[in-house]
Amino acid sequence: QVQLVESGGGLVQAGGSLRLSCATSGIIFSINPMGWYRQAPGKQRELVASISSTGSTNYGNSVKGRFTISRDNAKKTVYLQMNSLKPEDTAVYYCNAPAYGNSYWGQGTQVTVSS
Repeated sequence: QVQLVESGGGLVQAGGSLRLSCATSGIIFSINPMGWYRQAPGKQRELVASISSTGSTNYGNSVKGRFTISRDNAKKTVYLQMNSLKPEDTAVYYCNAPAYGNSYWGQGTQVTVSS
């Protein structure tokens, strides 16, 4: 019964901000690493950001300095704060959890940045 549910996507102007959330269930969240990925039309899915169980973070080169990943263990939720958005950030954003020898994904949330 692993479930990941993303929310917070939408349409914004270039330079704007959005905050994505991923609510989880069915995993031991406090010890689980978490990640955000994105996929634009015609392109492969790519890593945006990841966070370890201890709070160490990693970012894709294209979002460094603009995006911040964080987690709230009490709420079993991981967040992605996106600032200074660019049209090339337009994609479906997915939450990911490696657990139980598998890799689990949410349904995705659409982010569209207009120029």
